[in-house]
Amino acid sequence: MKKKIYYITLFTLLIDQLLKYFITSKMVLSETLYLIPNFFYLTYVKNTGGAWSILDTVPYLLIIINLFFVVGVNYYIYRKKNFSTLESVYLGLILGGVLGNLMDRLLVEGVVDYIGLQFGSYHYPIFNFADIAIVVGVFLIMIETLRGEKNEDRS
Repeated sequence: MKKKIYYITLFTLLIDQLLKYFITSKMVLSETLYLIPNFFYLTYVKNTGGAWSILDTVPYLLIIINLFFVVGVNYYIYRKKNFSTLESVYLGLILGGVLGNLMDRLLVEGVVDYIGLQFGSYHYPIFNFADIAIVVGVFLIMIETLRGEKNEDRS
């Protein structure tokens, strides 16, 4: 099962970096392309902070946090013997997403974001595939946790 985690990590990282390469090679910084008017658009931005640009004045702190996370997750994977399929998926998604954004921080000094959503006059903060993988992974952790709590309530 450990191999499965790393295959998912590698696949997530590869898709993330290919999409970022496509965006950076086809668009100029701050360019916007509306795919579904007033709802879904692509816009190339570089985010030096974390989610919603928090901590953008201390980008090296985010690199350190990401590195500690990657080391911690790998240590957890190394120490644990068995993984459920769901656990393999969420660990691979989160690890791949964190690595994708970490690569950007190290190589281009900021995370390449490009997915935009608009709801009326509200524009949701721009994000990328790595962010989606991380959020889906965390959501799967919540599902597993809630399922575990339900099973404990039954016993």
